[in-house]
Amino acid sequence: MKPVTRIHSRTAVMADENIDTDRIIPARFLTTTTRTGLGKLCFNDWRYLPDGSDNPAFPLNKPEAKGCAIVVAGRNFGCGSSREHAPWALLDYGIQAVLCSEIADIFRNNALKNGLLAIVVSAAEHQWLLANPGVELSIDVQGQYIALPGGGRISFTLEPFARHCLLNGVDQLGYLLQNEKLIAHYEQQEQAA
Repeated sequence: MKPVTRIHSRTAVMADENIDTDRIIPARFLTTTTRTGLGKLCFNDWRYLPDGSDNPAFPLNKPEAKGCAIVVAGRNFGCGSSREHAPWALLDYGIQAVLCSEIADIFRNNALKNGLLAIVVSAAEHQWLLANPGVELSIDVQGQYIALPGGGRISFTLEPFARHCLLNGVDQLGYLLQNEKLIAHYEQQEQAA
């Protein structure tokens, strides 16, 4: 995992509420344990028409959404079944952060563990972000704030361990491996006692 310290991008808005994990990555694509290649399947049933062409009604297919790494989503993003494939697909698609007033807990935990920022903002801040698609934002993970145009800020909170892992580019296993010598030393002391 790469360190996530700052993200700067325009926003794309997906205002639909209750976008569940099956909409993010349909269950029929959960046969892989590889993260790469899932981006082309991200939002598959919404993103493409039955003939395989791009659905012009899909928010991320609109020209103004191209290249946006920050998505402002409708309330209750990532609800539904638990699947790590959902953040994998979003990251492989190029999305680095999802901002919303309500994000499903399991999705948020899976996202943060995999390097995808899932940030909860207040209802008023969420409404402003929804009403201003394409706004340029800078997200500072260390400072836990989103810099707005004109100097304003939106503060957010990350669980300290998740923040540490994001800033250092490690997942839970990587964190343990970083402390392998300390763990071995502790085990030796316990065995000697």
